[in-house]
Amino acid sequence: METEFHFDVVVIGAGHAGCEAAHAAARLGARTCLITMDMNKIAQMSCNPAIGGIAKGQIVREVDALGGLTGLVTDATAIQFRMLNRSKGPAMWSPRAQCDRARFITTWRQHLENTENLSIWQDEVAEIIAENGAVSGVRTVWGAIFHARAVVVTAGTFLNGLMHIGRKQVRGGRCAEPAASFLTASIESFGIRSARMKTGTPVRIDARSVHFDEMTEQPGETDYHRFSFISPLRPLPQLPCWTCDTNAEVHETLRQGLADSPLYNGQIQSIGPRYCPSIETKIVTFPDRDHHPLFLEPEGLDTNELYLNGFSSSLPMNIQIAALKKIPCFRDLVIYRPGYAIEYDFFDPTQLKHSLESKILEGLFFAGQVNGTTGYEEAAGQGLMAGINAALKCGDSEPLVLHRDEAYIGVLIDDLVTKGVDEPYRMFTSRAEYRILLRQDNADVRLTPYAERLGLASEERSKRFHAKKEIVGETVDYCQKLSVKPSQINSYLESLGTTPLSGGSKLVELVNRPQVKLVEIAENFPELRDKFAALTTDKEEIIEAAEIEMKYAGYIARERVLADKMQRLEAIKIKGRFNYNELKQLSTEARQKLTAIDPETLAQAGRIPGVSPSDVSVLLVLLGR
Repeated sequence: METEFHFDVVVIGAGHAGCEAAHAAARLGARTCLITMDMNKIAQMSCNPAIGGIAKGQIVREVDALGGLTGLVTDATAIQFRMLNRSKGPAMWSPRAQCDRARFITTWRQHLENTENLSIWQDEVAEIIAENGAVSGVRTVWGAIFHARAVVVTAGTFLNGLMHIGRKQVRGGRCAEPAASFLTASIESFGIRSARMKTGTPVRIDARSVHFDEMTEQPGETDYHRFSFISPLRPLPQLPCWTCDTNAEVHETLRQGLADSPLYNGQIQSIGPRYCPSIETKIVTFPDRDHHPLFLEPEGLDTNELYLNGFSSSLPMNIQIAALKKIPCFRDLVIYRPGYAIEYDFFDPTQLKHSLESKILEGLFFAGQVNGTTGYEEAAGQGLMAGINAALKCGDSEPLVLHRDEAYIGVLIDDLVTKGVDEPYRMFTSRAEYRILLRQDNADVRLTPYAERLGLASEERSKRFHAKKEIVGETVDYCQKLSVKPSQINSYLESLGTTPLSGGSKLVELVNRPQVKLVEIAENFPELRDKFAALTTDKEEIIEAAEIEMKYAGYIARERVLADKMQRLEAIKIKGRFNYNELKQLSTEARQKLTAIDPETLAQAGRIPGVSPSDVSVLLVLLGR
């Protein structure tokens, strides 16, 4: 007799997507069960133990603003923090942190085990159970049945995972961990399409074998920036990273192994990530380059294990080791394990609604790498949204859908369900047409109101959010109204090398000068200086937010106008209103793509590859607009 359990939401897989999904669903009051094959690997960082990066950091800030945990866990376990792109405008600033891998896992597990309404079960899900076109639960390999109104699949790289090192192949979802062998077939049985993708990871190095004095040290930053809007300053000691370069000898050694490379001998057929290529792909794609940069990064405070960023590889292990020993700082190299590639199943994300619910099987949600994405951050953002919407589904409530002008998470999901993927999807700032609106500094302004409405925002988060918003508004208003005389400010302006005033000016006009810092100019105006001095929490972040609002007000306003214009098309619902195959006014490609995607709105239709502006105009005319 099978053992049966009853929940509202079941989450399959405890990676970054699964952890956020389970936490969000439980916080919304849904009785939630997180099923994982290994409770000791919850939130495992399968590749680099780092969170954030270009555009990815913005996603983590958004997850935090919505009440997710990735930002808080990252700050608590960070061993090096950097704000990338500081030489560019604030729309491009992206936080990144190297984390202590072991502490990251234990901190996430501690949070989950103490989340009300959340249970954890160690097992492998083998089957999705459905009745009358809707999911009703799952069955595990050990015969346990979990009844649920919603199921979230966040299986990462485990679905029929196959690892490659040279000509050697081993089934598994990660090094030394078994693959999930049954779930794909169960999902496919409902008519949901799957395909294969590939990713890889580099060698892990023993620090005792490295000549650090022959590398360039890369220190982190110790200022006030962080991932969570409510976390304290980073508690752990901060460690450096190191850089070096490959050389011509390294490349020649690597070429000797290409005949046994799974990427070039036909062994791997699936597509790998364009923007994180293996070292063998680099030397083939750029044959004239005699060097490539490598970054040696710590895996934790209490380990000698180091991660070699830039050297992802599935070449034979003897080739990997021999090539690295051609770099002077690695001449005595000792490794813990070689790099490897992994192939795995994913599901075409155009089969999903914007809520991340399947269009084919009601109540089945997908998030993370099973949707064709790559990266912990993209997974966390999807997991959070899938968990929220799974819980809302159980309560018969409307789903939460973020638009492209509201969040990078909105851009990510819209890209997936509208355009699909033909390679592992990675977020970049260039993918967001409204990136001036989607800055890392204002993620709370954009999204915390949603968290409050849903009940995901803690009392502490709400309190600090409203205090920050009020002070930023007051500061901007003060600077817009205050008239400044030359005698009050010229000595400061001259010290910066910027043109002194010849007459009166509003303070905001001075703040808008690139050389002027708000925190410095405030020293000349007692009311503003005292306001800043009175701040006890989030002082630097509040001042920075106010300064950005003023310096970039024109750009922000212009982009807001463009976004509002596009939002009018988002308001025009077209799902179910056309039989596209009958509309001969449309191009053949447009008819095919619109039929396949079945977009919700006219704006989404316009973003589908193959649907031209003239096709959108035809639809507008047919709608009588």
